[in-house]
Order: sequence, then structure tokens, then C-alpha cells
Amino acid sequence: MSESSKSLPAGEPSSAIPADTVAPKTASPRRAGSGFFSLRKPIPQWLSLLFGLACILFVLAIWWLLTLGEHSEDRILPYTTLPSPMETFDAQQLHDLWFDSALTRNLFASLQRVVLGFALAAAIGIPVGVLCGCYPWVNAVFAPVNVFGRNIPIAALIPLTFALFGTGEFQKVMFIFIAAVAFVMMDTASAISDVSGRYIDTAYTLGANRRQIILKVLVPLAMPRIFNSLRLLFGLAFGYIMLAELIKQGGEIGGLGDIINTARRLGRNETILLILIVIPAVALGIDRIVYFAQKSLFPYQYGGAGILHDAWRGLMHGLESVKHMIVAPKPLAASQAALIAPKTASAAEQSTAGR
Repeated sequence: MSESSKSLPAGEPSSAIPADTVAPKTASPRRAGSGFFSLRKPIPQWLSLLFGLACILFVLAIWWLLTLGEHSEDRILPYTTLPSPMETFDAQQLHDLWFDSALTRNLFASLQRVVLGFALAAAIGIPVGVLCGCYPWVNAVFAPVNVFGRNIPIAALIPLTFALFGTGEFQKVMFIFIAAVAFVMMDTASAISDVSGRYIDTAYTLGANRRQIILKVLVPLAMPRIFNSLRLLFGLAFGYIMLAELIKQGGEIGGLGDIINTARRLGRNETILLILIVIPAVALGIDRIVYFAQKSLFPYQYGGAGILHDAWRGLMHGLESVKHMIVAPKPLAASQAALIAPKTASAAEQSTAGR
């Protein structure tokens, strides 16, 4: 027994123990570092935008310093290597890019090719990826194709697609398809495989069959990850199209890749730099639009308003109602009825008590 306990009179409450004899409380854990250097501490949105703007200004300042001088011999990098920001964003250069190079028409052509090729990759890659995630033997069958598709250099696909599909519009669409389908397939399979097995066990307990588990359990739970993967892969596919547009056939619209190739032959580095700025700007705009749709489709995962999610659920419920009007629903299995009966009885008792 401690000395303080011995000196405590009989019948005295424990609150009479001096404060300095009470064991100190354990200090709450603190994040390593402080201020900006606190690990994983979120920052306000305005501060994030400010830091991004500072990065852009820093890059422009470096660009300006490297090209400072009226004559090429006065510069660190000559004009033929890197034009200055003023020379790149000159009004005449922007006019030539917009009108002479038909920027909007070529941009639309490139986007159309990417959308068609990527949509084909998603239409094939997602169902196959779902099967790969559900059945290991299917994954083993497609493993060599996935390894080949994910590791082959993208530029090496150019001569292959030329040999198989020619040099027309179809070749460019198939190039995007081949470049993206393996990534879509593997990311989908990974998302399906990572769904916890307890959801499958619960569905089996409720009497669901394999088709229902795949379509109504695994796919809905994995869809947020699949959609997020598609959003990121689309940005990569938009960059890949530049390679497929190096060759233009006949009078077809060349696309952004053709503008770059033509400017390279003519030595117009300003046009090349402008296109290199346009491409990520357009890709970022598309990414933000798709991300907004992603948040609205999966508000429980990304914290959106859920407008598209509610609309989708309403559509699915409407289609289910139409299906039940045409095809009579099957009676519940014995296991399902046994699970639902107590809940139904409890709801009836609560309704009776409320009256």
C-alpha cells in the first residue's frame, strides 16, 4: 500500500487524495510535424488552388528565364529549341492554330476516336474482367493476354495496327481499344476480387443464385472502383491517340496528332507547345466532368449529391416493375421465407401498437 493511502483517515472519500498523487492522464497522440508538415493533414480548397497557381507561375518563370533575350545567341536555349512564352502565346500564333490548323475540328476528331475506342474497350473489358474476378480459371485463361497488353510499349502497337487495320479511321479506334482493354479488364477483375466474401455468404444465405450474386452483389459493390479506374484510364487513352494520328489517309481529318506532326515538319515549335498545353487542359476538363458524374452516381463513396444515383435507382425499379408485370415473380424459397417471416411479424406488431 502506498504512503498516501496509509495516511488517509478511515472513512475518508477517495476524492481527498492530493492531486499530485493521481496518475497523470496519457497525452492524446499528435500528428508528426506541425503546420504544413503535419502528415496527411488536409488543407483548405483555396490554399490548394493557391499552391497549384504558384506551381504554374514557377514553371512559367523558369521557361521565361531559359528563353530570355532578343537573339538566339543571347538565350540559354535558342529559339529553334524552345520559343519564349511571349512568342508562343502571340496573337498571330493563336490565330493560326485556331483557323489555319482548324483546332476545334481536329480536337473533335481526336475525341471521337478516343471515345469510340475506349467505349469498345469498356464494353469488352468490363464483362470479361467481372468473369476473371469471379472465376479464377477464367482469370488464368486471360492472364497471358493481360500480361501482354499491360506491358507492351504503346508505340510498338502502331505498326501492328497498320498491318491489321490499315491507316484509316478504323485503325485509330482499334489502336485505342488494344491499348486500353487489358487495363480495363485487370482493374475490373481486381475490383471484383476485393469485394469482401461476407457479402457473398449473406447472399447465399438469402437464397440468391450465382447470377444474382454477380449482378446484384459483386458488380454494384465494385462499380465505384471500376468507374474511377475508367476515368483515369480515359485520360491515358486521350494521350495515346497522338501516336495513332501520325499518319493521315486521304482527306480525313488528321486530329491533334496531325497538327503536331505538320508543325514539326515546318519547324513551328510554337504550335507544338500550344497543342501540348491544349491536350492536358481538355483532358482535365473532361476528367472534372466525369468526376462530378462519379460523385453523383456513388454518393456513399465520394460524397456527392446523388442525383444520378437516385435517377438510376428509379430507372432500375421501373424496369423491375415492368419485368414483374410481364413475368410472374418466383415464390420465395423456404430459407428466404424463414428469414423474412420474423421481420414481417415484427413490422405488423409495431403497426398494431401504433394504432
